[in-house]
Amino acid sequence: MAITTAIGRINRQLERLLNVLLLLLLAGFMLLIVYQIVSRNLGFLPQLYWTEEMSRFAFQWMIMLGTAIGVWHGDHFVLEAFPHGSRADRVGRIVRDSSCLLVGVIFITFGFGFALSGFNRIATASQLPMVVTYSTFFVCGVLILSFSMHRLLLTAERGVYAMEETLNTLSEPDEPNTTPCIQGGDPPPTDASQHRETAP
Repeated sequence: MAITTAIGRINRQLERLLNVLLLLLLAGFMLLIVYQIVSRNLGFLPQLYWTEEMSRFAFQWMIMLGTAIGVWHGDHFVLEAFPHGSRADRVGRIVRDSSCLLVGVIFITFGFGFALSGFNRIATASQLPMVVTYSTFFVCGVLILSFSMHRLLLTAERGVYAMEETLNTLSEPDEPNTTPCIQGGDPPPTDASQHRETAP
């Protein structure tokens, strides 16, 4: 479907942007932490109290943005409660992605008001509006909603296992899966090397 392809392209561009942002946030976080440690031991360096706040803000953004990417590629922890390839297993995986979609909606619904409240509060040391950190939930919710929707649309078109072959990050040894197909359902993944979709 055209809408699935369009959402997939948008999500791939979002992922590239998020990867760059996460690298910058990680670099900034590490530099701020190192400066805090060094300034405590070298008296000639000024102790900049805003570095503690900024490092905390960077850490919060890393967590929330990384969570969203993890939802798209199925990197979160999953309890395998049913035999792989069974009807119950397929239903469980769909329920998992639907639950992530619901979490995204909740984050958007309550995160928007929470973000707006940040305009009325100022960080003590850095003097930044607290919307800088309060908006993490809303932004994460928008990303989770987009990523989960893509997973569910692909599941509707190709089946849950084909969707996971396309999107899921490698998380197991590169060995063929010999689990037999279940009649009436899509086949389980057969080659872990084909799990990731090749970006155009």
